[in-house]
Amino acid sequence: MRTLVTFKSAAFNTSEARDYFINPGCFGDDVAKWIMQELQKRGFQAMGEPGQEDFGWYFTFRAGGREHDFVIGFRPGDGSAEGDWIGWLERRRGFVGSLLGGRKRGIEPAAVRAIHAVLSSSPQIREVRWHVQSHFDSGREELGSTEP
Repeated sequence: MRTLVTFKSAAFNTSEARDYFINPGCFGDDVAKWIMQELQKRGFQAMGEPGQEDFGWYFTFRAGGREHDFVIGFRPGDGSAEGDWIGWLERRRGFVGSLLGGRKRGIEPAAVRAIHAVLSSSPQIREVRWHVQSHFDSGREELGSTEP
């Protein structure tokens, strides 16, 4: 299943580091909040506020009867190319489950479809591409698809 998505958008902050960022390029708080709001409009339960990682943000939402995390961060372009957003789904797991790789297993298709519906229906978002994690990690982004 494709659980990693890339997309482009000029609607979110990618240049102004905030004083609460862990690292200067830790963009994504505004896009995470926006996706959470859009999920809630579609009847999904999004919990709390986005949390921060070293490279971006994450939030928890419920789909298919299970809790999932959506992790999002910005990948700047190299000067000749525009940057893009990278997001991926994980199952919400406890400490032991996370250590045993449980975050990558049991992702509900409903969670993937929910994120896809938000991204693909917005005029602010373009070039949505879904990837198999192993393909993306090995640099084979050309194997991405417009559908999950």
